[in-house]
Amino acid sequence: MSLDKLRKENEVLDIFCNLASIPSPSLKEEKVIEWILEFCKKNKIDGRKDNYGNIYINIPATDGSKEPIMLSSHMDVVGDDSPVNVYLDGDFIKAEGRTLGADDKAGVACALMLAKELSQNPELKHGGLEITFTRDEESGMSGVEHVEFNNIKSKHILVCDADKLGQLQISGASYTNAKIVVKALKGGHSGIDIGDKTRLNAAKLIAELIAEFPQGAFYSDETGVITSCNIGALVAGGIQNSVASIVEKGIKTNDYITEIMKKTSTNIINTLGMASYSIRSASVEKETELKTLMESLVNKFNEKYKGLAEASIEFEVHLLPFERAKDDRIEKVHTKACERAGIKNEISSFHAGAETHIYCHNKNAGGETFMPVLLGLADVYNMHSAAEKVDYKSLIKGYEVIKNTFEEFQNANA
Repeated sequence: MSLDKLRKENEVLDIFCNLASIPSPSLKEEKVIEWILEFCKKNKIDGRKDNYGNIYINIPATDGSKEPIMLSSHMDVVGDDSPVNVYLDGDFIKAEGRTLGADDKAGVACALMLAKELSQNPELKHGGLEITFTRDEESGMSGVEHVEFNNIKSKHILVCDADKLGQLQISGASYTNAKIVVKALKGGHSGIDIGDKTRLNAAKLIAELIAEFPQGAFYSDETGVITSCNIGALVAGGIQNSVASIVEKGIKTNDYITEIMKKTSTNIINTLGMASYSIRSASVEKETELKTLMESLVNKFNEKYKGLAEASIEFEVHLLPFERAKDDRIEKVHTKACERAGIKNEISSFHAGAETHIYCHNKNAGGETFMPVLLGLADVYNMHSAAEKVDYKSLIKGYEVIKNTFEEFQNANA
């Protein structure tokens, strides 16, 4: 079957292909914004753009006794603004020689389709549908940070941005950097001073300290890894002259570590060592437990080497965690929605960041804290690469899932 025929037979595929055909790299989404607003106008859907370029769609409630719910997807893609030619390859929709943008235009397409269906069937009883399409998710998440949160009535937000059909991700990890510094209070010559037991080597000391730190998964539960700790870099020893030589000579290589090691100084008792870590956690409690452990190990080190060396640790928060909500209504609703569609959902935690992390730390028009989840509405492969592709059958099924989820949510808050 040709892609043209598929598009004629299935409107959500047609919407997706139209969206995917419009290049929209981060902060250059103007053309896709224009297309979405025109789609809303043509289908008599209430859609508007804010000053930042985010789009808001509102389908008014037809039953005031029910709660509204919101869908959220981002309009930008990884890639440039070169032409996008979509084509069908077996069960997959691809783009010639570049990223397709199924991340996240699959989510945008399903949300637009649901908005159209609800707007054309006012007899359906529901508490209202709100949709937010954001800019710049891929490069900085500045779009979601500019969302008009105080104009949103919904408490529950379905962020349609996971990469597998049936995924329901109910928590996501924070991102914190930890910086460890070890200073030996005396240096010296590796020959003349080597017998002086008060002259400790910082390279040896920091290796001793980080050997005590956790590495890898720190805490897991039935949804996957919740809290982890990973060493990113370790720098110590006599590398100054070697690095200076590389800079001076303008050496370019894919293996700077080997290049630095060629000319490291071994005739000094080192006085400085540094290490950097990433800490990720979907639980504030477990992240605090991990940080407390790391601090206690630093304090223990300082007690052991008092007067000879000292260590310090600093934490720098880059992204707050998206914690699992106590209200499990969406989990139950999504499970029923997937069963109706003939698939089994997968409830999990994800060990990275998304727009859920911003929503969950903000409040709606009623002063309620948002309760987001991350949904997958299609099987997307090789995201962010020229080999990106989406299984078109899974996208059709994904629309069925989001429609069922909306309906089940109405039943759940009847």
